[in-house]
Amino acid sequence: MASRASIDSKLKQLTDLLGVQEERVLAEFQERIDMSWIFHDSALEGTVLSYHELKSAIDKDVVSDVSLIPTYDEIRAHKASIDFVRETASNRKKVPITLDLLRQMHTVVSPEDSEPVEGTWRKETPVHRLYFHDISPPDKIAGEMKKLDEWLKDPETKKTNPALRLASKLHFKIMQIYPYSRHTGKLARLAMNLVLLRSGYPPAIVHSTERQRYYESLKGPSVLLHNLMLDSLENSIDSATKLFSEQKTGRRALA
Repeated sequence: MASRASIDSKLKQLTDLLGVQEERVLAEFQERIDMSWIFHDSALEGTVLSYHELKSAIDKDVVSDVSLIPTYDEIRAHKASIDFVRETASNRKKVPITLDLLRQMHTVVSPEDSEPVEGTWRKETPVHRLYFHDISPPDKIAGEMKKLDEWLKDPETKKTNPALRLASKLHFKIMQIYPYSRHTGKLARLAMNLVLLRSGYPPAIVHSTERQRYYESLKGPSVLLHNLMLDSLENSIDSATKLFSEQKTGRRALA
């Protein structure tokens, strides 16, 4: 299992490698991360996307097959939400994570839903759903979201929860409430990665191969999700470090 110490040590090595890269290379790297983020996040939601679908949607190619329009629209909304999270994380004013910000994030990732627009929450408990952990009944959601907002605003929350712990706890709490009928999972993972990005970490991308482990971790205790997040974060750092280390070795060989 990954630890904070090992992650921070590996992150230092990756940061050094990224510091000597050209802007073009860094832009290509971020696009690769975003495509991986969308691919695996969608797979957790039961949708397997092809490279062509991802690339075409992100590049805003003309959709030749009208049946693909909903898929492309969802990919583009997902990409817009990732861009929103990156921009929010890089804002020097450090916009606090509040209920209003979570609503805004959900509106970006799920623009077709009426719940955020109307300011309401999920009104029923879906029988057929991807996640099988216990979630709040509809009549309790408003109260639980208010508690979440108070927890986020409480100065003690940050004092007692370092960034990594805060990220996984926020993720876990959102999923236990499950406030929206659609894309609550995406919202929870966006919120988690907002905390991570703001603290200097890369996004923790939970791979599709960990789908069952992810579902089980949501049944609690929360440390299960925390450990999965740490493993996902370490995997992201290791993959990036390997990529740039191999490129560096290749350039030396050609010199």
